[in-house]
Amino acid sequence: MSKTNENVLNIKHVSVIFDGFKALTDVDIQVKRHSIHFFIGPNGAGKTTLLDIICAKTKPTSGTVHYYPKGREDIRLTGMKEYKIVNEGVGRKFQVPSVFVELTVFENMVLSLKGHKGVWESIFYKVSKADKEQIMEVLKKVGLQDRIDIQAGSLAHGEKQWLEIAMQLVQKPEIIMLDEPAAGMGKPETFKTGELLKEIKKECTIIVVEHDMDFVKQIADTVTVLHEGKVLMEGNISDVLADRTVQAVYLGRGGERNAEDQ
Repeated sequence: MSKTNENVLNIKHVSVIFDGFKALTDVDIQVKRHSIHFFIGPNGAGKTTLLDIICAKTKPTSGTVHYYPKGREDIRLTGMKEYKIVNEGVGRKFQVPSVFVELTVFENMVLSLKGHKGVWESIFYKVSKADKEQIMEVLKKVGLQDRIDIQAGSLAHGEKQWLEIAMQLVQKPEIIMLDEPAAGMGKPETFKTGELLKEIKKECTIIVVEHDMDFVKQIADTVTVLHEGKVLMEGNISDVLADRTVQAVYLGRGGERNAEDQ
């Protein structure tokens, strides 16, 4: 029971082999509820593959992923359909924003509301007062409350990223996975994104793949370092950065980069 209460995700003995290439090997990771957990490592370390395993975009060769939603029975994510995992409260945002550029900020939010699957259905859906209040509350949280009538395509890069985070939040997930959310942002936008994620973790757990070490230092609760598909080290950011092996295989090989270099 204590594991269920403390951890929201348990990745157990996960291995992935693509045509003989070992993308992940016997990976064991526990993600604590209401934490910001980073996966870092050199290119090709297996970080994105691990996100793909969690959301069932990729099937593991062996191993399982178990999810412990609050107040419900635990769920084995391995073998589930991707859309069912989303419906259970596990959301994912990819590196490139996937907003509908021709729709307004508000229309994008309506589209993301649970239960509204199609673009046309969402456009003609009569938004209830409760829906609108929920949307406005989330947009205020990400700083886009004054941009509701703006076409999403007109937003700055950082604003698109925040809109997509808002589109995840309005679905009330228990876990949000973010793939390099600071990529392409300047330092002020990156810092604002970090402060936003610190607020969001009060509501849900955040898993992040990232290369910008300043961003990791700003907000990480736990950092898992992956190297050649294996867990090299896990701990707080200070211990990770001080580790000689991590410095040799990751930080010493250009792993520590600013978002502007992505």
